[in-house]
Amino acid sequence: MLSTYAYPEFPYVPSEEQRTGRRVRHPVVVVGAGPVGLTAALDCAHHGVPVVVLDDNSTVSVGSRAVCYAKRPLEIWDRLGCAQRLLDKGVIWKNGKVFRHDRLIYQFDLLPEDGHRMPAFINLQQYYLEEYLIDHAHGFDDRVDLRWKHQVADITPAGDHVRLTVETPDGFFDMEADWAIACDGARSDIREALDLPFAGQAFQDRFLITDVVMKADFPAERWFWFDPPFHRGQSVLLHMQADNVWRIDFQLGMEADPEQEKRPERVIPRLKRMLGEDTAFDLEWVSVYQFACRRLEDFRHGRVLFAGDAAHQVSPFGARGANTGIQDVDNLIWKLALVLRGQAPERLLDSYSEERVLAARENLLTSTRSTDFISPKSTVSRAFRDATLDLAEHLPFARPLVNSGRLSRPTPYTGSSLNTADTEPFTGAPPPGTNAADAPVTAEGAPDWLLRHLGDRFVALLFLGEETAPPPDHTGTMAALAAQDVPIHVVTVGRRAGDLVDGAGLAHERYDATAGTTVLVRPDQVIAGRWRGPDPARLATARDRAIARA
Repeated sequence: MLSTYAYPEFPYVPSEEQRTGRRVRHPVVVVGAGPVGLTAALDCAHHGVPVVVLDDNSTVSVGSRAVCYAKRPLEIWDRLGCAQRLLDKGVIWKNGKVFRHDRLIYQFDLLPEDGHRMPAFINLQQYYLEEYLIDHAHGFDDRVDLRWKHQVADITPAGDHVRLTVETPDGFFDMEADWAIACDGARSDIREALDLPFAGQAFQDRFLITDVVMKADFPAERWFWFDPPFHRGQSVLLHMQADNVWRIDFQLGMEADPEQEKRPERVIPRLKRMLGEDTAFDLEWVSVYQFACRRLEDFRHGRVLFAGDAAHQVSPFGARGANTGIQDVDNLIWKLALVLRGQAPERLLDSYSEERVLAARENLLTSTRSTDFISPKSTVSRAFRDATLDLAEHLPFARPLVNSGRLSRPTPYTGSSLNTADTEPFTGAPPPGTNAADAPVTAEGAPDWLLRHLGDRFVALLFLGEETAPPPDHTGTMAALAAQDVPIHVVTVGRRAGDLVDGAGLAHERYDATAGTTVLVRPDQVIAGRWRGPDPARLATARDRAIARA
């Protein structure tokens, strides 16, 4: 039990196939009701795909676990209609400070420019995130079937489907799925059942997580210490969470005894050395963890698709675990929906693995480098680390070399087979394969945001510049593109008129847009192609490439 949170208990309900003994084929079964699995289910519902979610538990995550959620996942949850509650409860932040000993070396701003709906980060305990996603899923009861106390005991590929053997309090039963999505974590039962290698590097370093309830004067920032006077020779990380709960991580080293280090008589003195003898606090949650950086070689195995920690595992430095898992399913679900509807070939799902394996490689490399900097394993590495910290205190050029955890950012798919390459020059704008940029706009006379008009569909942004009307053939073009089997919805963006009015000019600036510039955006809000003039044929060809029909 926690003093600041009451865990919900979700009822186990026998399913129809259990009651009748009739095996049922479902379009999609998601295994795991953590943040990644729940987001996958919500995205399926948004695309009109019925989904069953199986989870072996009957409540949300125990302990706060993941706490930092980045701008891009927040934009994804906003598309799914559930971001505002997260923003209202979470702690919004964008600034960080790096200390060495008792001195501030430098500080940074993760989102220095204005004109974005979503903040750089929020901090929110994982149990709140899961509870809110579950509440939101209840609004899709006709499409999202949440089944608690359903543990997958085995999975068997069977040609055009998979068969799952599920254990419940009433015993075992079998069910079938056209597609299964494994979101069951770093110790994935699905991955083990399919005997898939999970290759990478395991680290021996141990870290103490403490969630502390206290009223403190620390600002809502990320503070990281190298070798502080209250924890010599190691590092410490501080984050503010909701409900006056503070996350404090202590590096312990490789020789620490996990069971001993979790005992209050060991934890409380550490905290008092950091916070001061007179600071009142209560321990909310304590854990000791080790971590690994590893991944599957391929995230698609027939009709089983892996996402989140089941597909890749990174160190916690930089908040890359849950954040990258949310981006996995953002990439996957629109593709799966098109395949299920027969609007795209099955090979489109190979691009899920292509693009997200690339992201996993980058995240693992970044995470490993962070770990090596925070906890150097050789005399040379430590000398480099210490020299970098010496320089960073006085010289700005050295500060990007300090690695206390590169914070999560989207991986661009600039080499993706789904992109249509530029044939005309653009400057400083997001190229094909990168996420669409947000900007403040006016829609129907009310303040709004550009990303909210993309949704989860193909959209062609047609920039009008200073013009007050679209090109003469716009109406016919829009109707023809919207009538295709995979529609392209045209949204005009003008400085003075259009579906969206870019009064401040930030949208035009961020897309390097002149009158006629056209940007095709995928359902996951990734740019598929861009041109200096509207051309229905080029748009349709680029759309076909983006769904693997070209």
